[in-house]
Amino acid sequence: MAKFFLRKKVGDRVANGHPWIFGNELGDQDGEAQAGDIVEIYSYNGSFIGKGYYNPASQITIRLITRDKAEVVDEQFFYNRIRQAWEYRQQIGYVENCRLIFGEADNLPALIIDKFNDYIVIQTLALGIDKWKDAIVDALKKIFNPKGIYERNDVPVRELEGLVQQKGFLTEPFDTDIIINENGLKFHVDIVNGQKTGYFLDQQDNRRAIQHIVKDADVLEAFCYTGTFALHAAHYGAKSVLGLDISENAVAAATRNAELNNFQDICKFEATNAFDTLKKWSKDGRRYDVVMIDPPAFTKSRENIQKAITGYKEINLRSMQLVKPGGFLVTASCTNLVSPEVFLKTIGMAAKDAKRKLRQVTWQTQASDHPIVWHIPSTQYLKFLIVQVM
Repeated sequence: MAKFFLRKKVGDRVANGHPWIFGNELGDQDGEAQAGDIVEIYSYNGSFIGKGYYNPASQITIRLITRDKAEVVDEQFFYNRIRQAWEYRQQIGYVENCRLIFGEADNLPALIIDKFNDYIVIQTLALGIDKWKDAIVDALKKIFNPKGIYERNDVPVRELEGLVQQKGFLTEPFDTDIIINENGLKFHVDIVNGQKTGYFLDQQDNRRAIQHIVKDADVLEAFCYTGTFALHAAHYGAKSVLGLDISENAVAAATRNAELNNFQDICKFEATNAFDTLKKWSKDGRRYDVVMIDPPAFTKSRENIQKAITGYKEINLRSMQLVKPGGFLVTASCTNLVSPEVFLKTIGMAAKDAKRKLRQVTWQTQASDHPIVWHIPSTQYLKFLIVQVM
């Protein structure tokens, strides 16, 4: 097994627990390694740090997978890691639908596995983990005996690893329009064509947080996607709910979900550009008891953070203007490039420009089946805030 040594003046981040090693952090090398191989990593003075996947074509050249020198990375290794992750989810109460593997937070970098009752969707986002896909599928079969496993590797990040984008069945084909239960509601999940792996599990705890503020309320949800927050609002007693999304397919899916739960008379959905619509309606004087927004990430690169902040400020400003005095704003940000501190500061600037005062009700992050590891900042990405708008 090839050995790689960190440069003398780098390594604290890695030594303190971060699993990524960039190419410019590597010094000497002992032995040959092929892309995708498991290699050993040492500090500049020769002390063992860990083992990880190697890919010289990737900016993240090595992703650490274990810090135990005696641990063998083989099929049993992946079975054990997945079993441990499942036991953790069961301990904290996620037994039907959950993010089973959250990459680095579960010591399996670049691996995403979502469990939708008896069906499983996986993403292998780096060459090193993609080489173990068969072992991962075998482990999932042994642990869960699922009705089906599907891969959603149709993501551009794979190309940075020299991998092709692809999606398809990893078991015998099955009906990919499945129905899951969440908080007393049912939702269609399109695991073939839905965003990410077909459904946003990371907001499942946050959707419960709106329970008390929506009772008897007129609710507006922008960027509603398939209507999960909207349906929760109806479930918790909203008088009316209007959802907006630019995607005709998303609006059709949201309408199906409303019908599935017999809320078609309360929940209505429109296909429209929410940015433009919120701006127009705020000027027109429309007002709602509750406005909920969960916009897409405004940036995927650090170079565009300021642009993202400007976008978040504008969309929150317009949303606040649509809230009746004493009503509530529910707002979220899903990019880890915008820190919690910056996000809250941006909301504060929007309130100042809107000439509204805020009273914080709830401040949360992603559901705890997407665990946050303190020394890996990228594992904390979702910001979720409820404020009363005075």
